[in-house]
Amino acid sequence: MRLGVLDVGSNTVHLIVVDAHPGAKPVPETSQKSILRLMRYLQPDRSISDEGVAKIMEAMHRAADAVKKSKLDHFMPLATSAIREAKNGPELLKRIHRETGIDLQVMSGEEEARTTFLAVRRWFGWSAGRIMLVDIGGGSLELAVGDDELSEHAISVPLGAGRSTVNFLHNDPPTEDQVDELRKYARKLIKEAAETFEGGARPDQFVGSSKTIRSLARLAGSSIDGIGAGQRTTLQKWQLDDWVPRLAKLHSEARPALPGITTDRALQIVAGGVVLSEVMHVFDIKQLDVSPWAMREGVLLDYLDRLPR
Repeated sequence: MRLGVLDVGSNTVHLIVVDAHPGAKPVPETSQKSILRLMRYLQPDRSISDEGVAKIMEAMHRAADAVKKSKLDHFMPLATSAIREAKNGPELLKRIHRETGIDLQVMSGEEEARTTFLAVRRWFGWSAGRIMLVDIGGGSLELAVGDDELSEHAISVPLGAGRSTVNFLHNDPPTEDQVDELRKYARKLIKEAAETFEGGARPDQFVGSSKTIRSLARLAGSSIDGIGAGQRTTLQKWQLDDWVPRLAKLHSEARPALPGITTDRALQIVAGGVVLSEVMHVFDIKQLDVSPWAMREGVLLDYLDRLPR
């Protein structure tokens, strides 16, 4: 069975096509990505500018052409925080459907967190015990915790790497005061979010997913233990706190010369690092295990689970 997931996020329009069936690991077939960085196009009234809308429509037409060529058995097009929170989001969704035929389904922040948690649980398995998920997107930070495949608590916090960059890090490279203001603001919101998780048992394993966290893990010199065909990638808090101040002193154009930092994430990687550092501080996380699976894989797994056996 050939399945497609289209993820319209704050940073990218990303289409993945996999071959899959119930009970089996999805096998990637093709992938197409268009870089958006939509947070740059948000206006004071929370609407996406005309230029931003044009970028989205161009990417959506490309995705629609790719979908037609893929001969999918089932297609799951999803939108997350950027369109979900935009004042002109409903109007944009109608235009996308009218021009491309794609009916984007908008996920709530809680749905993002729960779906990503499912993917992480499947990747690490039951032996991981109680898991806490940390996922940093462009527009939001997702947190979830649980012993099973369905998380007990799942929340979304407006601390995405792109959003935080636009709201706080106005210079390139940012000033120390700007970084400090972001750190204080992030700590405040994360402490408030942490109240949701109070009273539960401490997780056995803390897991990070998202391109931002994978990039930071590679930059920090992640430890990788090969076990058969699998890998274990980790990010230590001390490594993160060692690198973030150094990243903040570099111009964004210089950052892609470092391991793991891609051009499309270079501008917002500092904000992502600051937010992640504050999450690890508030929840007393010394080490994150990094998951290669995230929301898109969770969407695929959830669909397969619902099929009749």
